[in-house]
Amino acid sequence: MKSSAWRSFGKDILGIGLLLIFLLLFMTNDRINDSERLNNIPDSIINVNTIFLSIVIEAIPFILLGVFISSLIQIYVSEDTIQRFLPKNAIAALFPAAMLGAILPLCECAIVPVVRRLIKKGMPLHVGVVFMVGAPILNPVVAASTYFAFSGQPTNIILYSRMGLAFVLSILIGFILYTIFKNKTNQLRNDVTSPAASHPHHPPENTGFFGQVRNTFYHAVDEFFMMGKYLILGAFVAALFQTFLDRSVLEAVGTNMYSSTIVMMVFAYLLSLCSEADAFVASSFGNQFTDMSLTAFLVYGPMLDLKNTFMLFAFFKARFVIVFMITVTLVVFTAVMLLFGVFLQ
Repeated sequence: MKSSAWRSFGKDILGIGLLLIFLLLFMTNDRINDSERLNNIPDSIINVNTIFLSIVIEAIPFILLGVFISSLIQIYVSEDTIQRFLPKNAIAALFPAAMLGAILPLCECAIVPVVRRLIKKGMPLHVGVVFMVGAPILNPVVAASTYFAFSGQPTNIILYSRMGLAFVLSILIGFILYTIFKNKTNQLRNDVTSPAASHPHHPPENTGFFGQVRNTFYHAVDEFFMMGKYLILGAFVAALFQTFLDRSVLEAVGTNMYSSTIVMMVFAYLLSLCSEADAFVASSFGNQFTDMSLTAFLVYGPMLDLKNTFMLFAFFKARFVIVFMITVTLVVFTAVMLLFGVFLQ
């Protein structure tokens, strides 16, 4: 068996195993109301089960949205269309990507398959990066949830800081990665086959209306199962961290400007919250942490979290993902420090 076939077989086994874990935890959750069984189950296991299911159930609708948008791009958007609407200048193309993120209601759960598809269709890598880090924060749903979560503040400084930083930093991160990878633009993994290639029994694609609708659903189903196994793996690891991480130790450093920002960025990465809901979690930390650290939590988490890391490594080359993670972390930390330590002091 060739190495690529072994990799494909290994990924299928991984997907089946993760699906079995999901079903087992789901069935356990279904029986959790039985008091006798509940007493025999450790609280930590119940907590892992609950957090895991909440992350998966919260993320699945957005994954579905993402894979359907990805499939629509695959069927209806040509490479020529993307090239025609993007500015020819690489730097000028950064701004439309940030603006596009402001009008599409995509969270970080759904953004990876969409960006991957756009890059495969011809979108430059750095433009895809801008969209990937900006869209999960800049969209109107996230703006509304942040507004209501922090509506008790007279000026809602966290809302303005979150949206302003997301717009500026998405462009800055895209520019940095453009300078690093401008001569190595192909950063998608070559061993990830397209849905059509991996399922030759699918009927050939055609231009008829019903044929295109059918092909859209074929691509959506294939991408959903391809992305789903990484979502389940990331959600399970995040649930373990949330359960066994001692938060009281981290909250003890919440009043220090530097340590509290680092702690909340770590929280954002490990908790892997959906960007449409993370503002309500952040507001619950309002008494322990500063506005600066809460803003770092709300900017960093949608750009990079644990469950997205698995998806990124699955579809992009390892070197690109590592550089991307380092860049996002340093840029967000530095920008938050400058905003609150200098301009809003």
